[in-house]
Amino acid sequence: MVADPILYVALPLITAFLLPLFGRIHKELIRIIPGFLFLFLVYNSIVLLTKVTTEHQPIIVQIAGWAPPIGINLVFSSFSGFIASIISVIALLVWIYSYKFKKIEFDNALKYFVLIMLITAGSIGVVLTGDLFNLFVFLEIVGLSSYPLVAFYRGRDGAEAAFKYLVIGNLASLFILIGILIIYSQLRTLNMADIAAHIGTMPQKLKVTAFIFLFIGIGIEAEMFPLNTWAPDAYSQAPGPIGSVFAGMTAKAGIYAMIRLLYTIFDFSSSFNLLLVMGIITLVVSEGIALRQSNLKRMLAYSSLGQMGLLMIAFGINTKAAVVAGLFIIFNHAVIKSLLFLSGSLLVYNSTDKHIKYTHGIAKKLPLTSLLFGIGAFAIVGLPPFSGFWGKLYLLMATADANMLGLIALILAVSLVEIVYYFRVVNGMYFKKAEDEIEIQKPKWNAVLTMVILALAIIVVGVYPNIIKDYLANAADTILDKANYIHTVLPSLAIN
Repeated sequence: MVADPILYVALPLITAFLLPLFGRIHKELIRIIPGFLFLFLVYNSIVLLTKVTTEHQPIIVQIAGWAPPIGINLVFSSFSGFIASIISVIALLVWIYSYKFKKIEFDNALKYFVLIMLITAGSIGVVLTGDLFNLFVFLEIVGLSSYPLVAFYRGRDGAEAAFKYLVIGNLASLFILIGILIIYSQLRTLNMADIAAHIGTMPQKLKVTAFIFLFIGIGIEAEMFPLNTWAPDAYSQAPGPIGSVFAGMTAKAGIYAMIRLLYTIFDFSSSFNLLLVMGIITLVVSEGIALRQSNLKRMLAYSSLGQMGLLMIAFGINTKAAVVAGLFIIFNHAVIKSLLFLSGSLLVYNSTDKHIKYTHGIAKKLPLTSLLFGIGAFAIVGLPPFSGFWGKLYLLMATADANMLGLIALILAVSLVEIVYYFRVVNGMYFKKAEDEIEIQKPKWNAVLTMVILALAIIVVGVYPNIIKDYLANAADTILDKANYIHTVLPSLAIN
C-alpha cells in the first residue's frame, strides 16, 4: 500500500465530504468508514516513521510539484511525524470507543464522525505543513470542527461553551492572521523555512510585533493561561470521547505550532523565558483550580491545562534534555488524559452535573472502569511503574541540569496538589459509600478495548521507557537544529 504524508490530510477531507453519500447507501457505513480511514492513517504513520528512522532524513512533499518557497510543502520529520502518529492513533481509539457510545440518529452520527475526521485532518495538517498561512488554515479547520462538537448535545450550557470557544477562537485567528500579514509584508514569503532564514532582515519593531500577535494567537490554541478560559467549558460540555480528542489531538496541534514558532521561525532567545514564565503560571493556576472542582470533567479539564503548562516549562528551558522530557510529556498527556476522559465519562455517564460524589462506591459496580481510571490517575501524577513517572523525572532532571532549583520545588509542590485531588476521587470510588445513586452505565466491549489499550500503553512504556526515549532524542535534535530544517526544506538556500 502507498504511504505518503499528503494522505494524512487529503483522505480525511475527501472522506468527510463523501460520507453523507455513503450513508445514503447504507446507514451503518457512516460509522464503519471512519474506522477504516483512521486505521489506514495509523498504517501510514508506521511506514513513514520507519522510513524516517532508517534513512535519518525527513520526508518533504511538494504539492503540485511546485518547490518551496513558492509552492506549498509538507514536512514529515521525526518530530512532526511523532505528533502526527499520536493524533492518528488517538483518532482510531476514539472511533473504536465511539462506535457504540450512544444510540444517536443518522444525522447526529453523521455530523459526529464527519467533524472528528475534519479535526484529525486539521490537527495533522498543522503539524505537517511547512507553510505559515496553511498552518492558519488548518487551525481554522480544527476550530470550525470543534465548535459544533462542544454544542453537540444542544443544551444551554453546551451552546454557551461553544459560543465562548467560538469568540475566543476567532480572536486567536485574528491575531495569527495579523502576525502572518506583518511577516509577509516584509519578507514576501509564507514558507516557514524561508521565513526562518530571513527573519533577521526584518525591522526589529515589526518582528517583535509579529511575534507578539502570533504568540498570543497560538497561545490560545495551546491552552496557555490566561488565554485558556474557553477550555474547561469546552472539555466539560462536549461528549465524553471529545475530551480525548481535545487533549490528544487539538492541544497537540497547538503546542506544536508554539514550538515551531519559537524554535524555527523566530530568533528571540528571550522568547523561551517568556514561554517558561507562562508555563509556570498556567501550571500553578490550573492545578490550583482543579483542586477546587466538584465536577469530574471540569477537574480533568483543568488538570489537562496544568499538563500543558508543564509542557511549556519543558520547552521553555530550551535544552535537549528538557525537549526530550517535553516530548515524553506530550506522549503521556495524549495517552493518559485520553484514558482519564474516556473512563471518567463512564463513571458519571448518567449524572446531569457530573459531580464527583456520584463516583463514591462505584468501584463495586464498575470495577474495571474504576481500575482503569485509577491507573490513569496514578500515571498522570507521576507514580511508578507508569509512563507518567518518566516524563516528570526527565523534566526534573533537565531542570536540575539547568540549575533551576526553585522550579524543581515548584513542580514537586504542584505534583502534591495533583496527587490530592486525584487520590480524593480514587479514594471515594473504593472506600466511600454511595450517597446519591445514579443509573450505572456499563461500558460496551469497544469502550473496554479502547481503555485497556491505553492502559497497556501506559504500563508498557512505564516499565520500558527506552521504547520511545531513543526515538524522542532524535526528534529533539530535529527541533533544536534550525539550520538543518532550513537546509532540508530549501537545500539551495545559503545559510549564514
